Amino acid sequence: MDLTIILWITATFAAFFVKGLCGFANTLVFSSIMGFGVNNVNISPVELVLGFPSNCIMTWKHKEFLKPKLFVPITLMVLAGSIPGAFMLKTVDARFVKIVFGIVVALVGIEMMLKEYDKLHVKESKIIQILIGIMAGIVCGIYGIGVLAAAYMSRITENSNEFKANLSVIFIFENIVRIITYSILGVITFETLKMSFLMIPVMLVATFAGIHSAKILDEKIVKKLVIVMLIISGIALVVTNI
Repeated sequence: MDLTIILWITATFAAFFVKGLCGFANTLVFSSIMGFGVNNVNISPVELVLGFPSNCIMTWKHKEFLKPKLFVPITLMVLAGSIPGAFMLKTVDARFVKIVFGIVVALVGIEMMLKEYDKLHVKESKIIQILIGIMAGIVCGIYGIGVLAAAYMSRITENSNEFKANLSVIFIFENIVRIITYSILGVITFETLKMSFLMIPVMLVATFAGIHSAKILDEKIVKKLVIVMLIISGIALVVTNI
């Protein structure tokens, strides 16, 4: 078997197993593995096409935990992110923005971890939640990076199922917008679709394996995994853009 195909299979399985388990971070895992042998311009479109059905699966599997009051506000923020994004992309260095957001995500993850281990006794701030939500909407709307949306959702949901359900709905809308944009710009090509369809069986197996594993693991362990992935994602955003 061709080494490149093995890389695609490995990246797809690892990324969407994490997706099924934690509800996000598939883009980080996928891009990190594929970065060893494939040009980035060919990575993002395939991950996007594979990510859309996985988000639909995650939403359907956790549909009883959907709460419009949780996902509607941040979805509107994400869709509106292109408005300030148009200005920011022209006036602000994209790498600088990603570094700042990466630091914010890492700090949010560390704060959540300290709270989880009862090392930090600070009352939850609604103002901080709103600020994180606004930043999440902008960064997801501009760059398609959902980690801040995950950080926001993890602060306002009661359990991992609620977190995954409402976060996946947000990603569905974000995916649709990006798929349309990528198609218009010609970023999604016939080769992109061909590779995506080849990887769909791997994505399906990995996603369901992750979902099943999450059911076996203790709720607290899953929550800690989510927090760890937030911290890693934030650090990765900073490192890759320095």
